[in-house]
Amino acid sequence: MVQEKAVRVKESIGTRLIRPLDERFDIVNRVHKGLLDKEVPMYAQRFYYCFGGITFFLFLIQVLTGIILTIYYVPSVEKAFSSVYFISNYVHYGWLIRSIHHWAANLVVIFVVIHMIRVFITGSYKPPREFNWVAGVVLLLVTLGFSLTGYLLPWDQKAYWGSTVVTSLINKVPVLGPILHNIVVGGDAIGQPTLTRFFNLHVMVLPATIILFLVIHFWMIRKQGISKPL
Repeated sequence: MVQEKAVRVKESIGTRLIRPLDERFDIVNRVHKGLLDKEVPMYAQRFYYCFGGITFFLFLIQVLTGIILTIYYVPSVEKAFSSVYFISNYVHYGWLIRSIHHWAANLVVIFVVIHMIRVFITGSYKPPREFNWVAGVVLLLVTLGFSLTGYLLPWDQKAYWGSTVVTSLINKVPVLGPILHNIVVGGDAIGQPTLTRFFNLHVMVLPATIILFLVIHFWMIRKQGISKPL
């Protein structure tokens, strides 16, 4: 009797909201067939096949902590540093959220590189998966773009001069260097236009790009399966 009551409570909580949608759009069956109902080969259960999943998990942490940080962050040369200081010292657990965002950002770069090294060593980039490798390279470049744009946002001395060095290197690119430098910096020197552009790239353009290529990346993995080791 107690078990039947527990089942009824479980069903009432777990299915009442989804049942009307599921009856009309067959959501549960589609999710099981499209995402969950797929066997994972035994060789893919080795630890070095998990680096891609770890990278994606760290990306989700970045999304969550980044959304929280943008609630308090002010993308202004006058207020950016003070807003970061306020987050770290006055917002409840703000220091923890910012620290998680900082260290997860470093780990994302490390694990995406390790993941690509594993793909290269095991030959997973070879046909018919060469387009998935291209998508992975784009994801790597976008990840590095996150690191570059996010580095400037605290607007402290380290961020300012570090970004000055990086943007000056862009200026040295043959032929297109000055044009690219003007697009990135928004002038002759780093200032408010640079911070605005970096912030917009960091929270809008790069997230939209990485989500698009993550969908493409995962879709090709689902269609082609996980490659066998050499």
